[in-house]
Amino acid sequence: MHDSSDSAAFALTPIGHIISDYPDKFGVPRQPGLAPAANARLVLTPPFNDPLTVRGLEEFSHLWVSFIFHQSPTRWTPLVRPPRLGGNRKVGVFASRSTHRPNRLGLSLIALSHIDTQRGVSLHLAGCDLVSGTPVVDIKPYLPWAEAKPDARAGFAPSAPTLLPVSFSQAAQASLAARADSASLHALIEQVLGQDPRPAYQREGQSERIYGVRLRDVDVKFQAIPDLENDATTLKVVAIDPLAI
Repeated sequence: MHDSSDSAAFALTPIGHIISDYPDKFGVPRQPGLAPAANARLVLTPPFNDPLTVRGLEEFSHLWVSFIFHQSPTRWTPLVRPPRLGGNRKVGVFASRSTHRPNRLGLSLIALSHIDTQRGVSLHLAGCDLVSGTPVVDIKPYLPWAEAKPDARAGFAPSAPTLLPVSFSQAAQASLAARADSASLHALIEQVLGQDPRPAYQREGQSERIYGVRLRDVDVKFQAIPDLENDATTLKVVAIDPLAI
């Protein structure tokens, strides 16, 4: 007999949302932990913001955070183009970590810095890869003895991406020097730009183009500087401007 529950639809209720160093999705690292300087808070919302819901969680260093790719379109396709393959080769959506998924569900392993239960519940996170406003639907503690598999095969992404060198113009350095968070913002910019957030199809012949990535409360303008002799590229930060309010 057919079990009608097999085709049932399930409604998900967000338990909270993310407030992070990423005002929008351009430049957000494609995996967690790649930009350790990125700070974020997971703010639980009623009725889930009862301190009892996180009792004992402070004993764990990392969390599995389940969330919704809320800025991705609801449409999906069976084949996607992973950035790690240069945007030229297609693989099945379930063989990728594409945001264009049937249910737009995401999963990130994120370091837990500390928990604030003074006014509701806020979880402070490090190395977060989530844009501000991301709805969170579940939290689970990470168990390394059960979930760390260092010998597992990783398909077309066997290792972390190679980082590009990042340089700063004098104007950009002056803008950083005037900020109280100069050191951490400098590190965040290096970690984010080092992963080359430019679309794969724009990485050839675009040396004059100025890109902008929003981090914290600034717009970081950068361009690619090719080194043809060594077949290398440096991303140069040309300006760091306050975000328009």
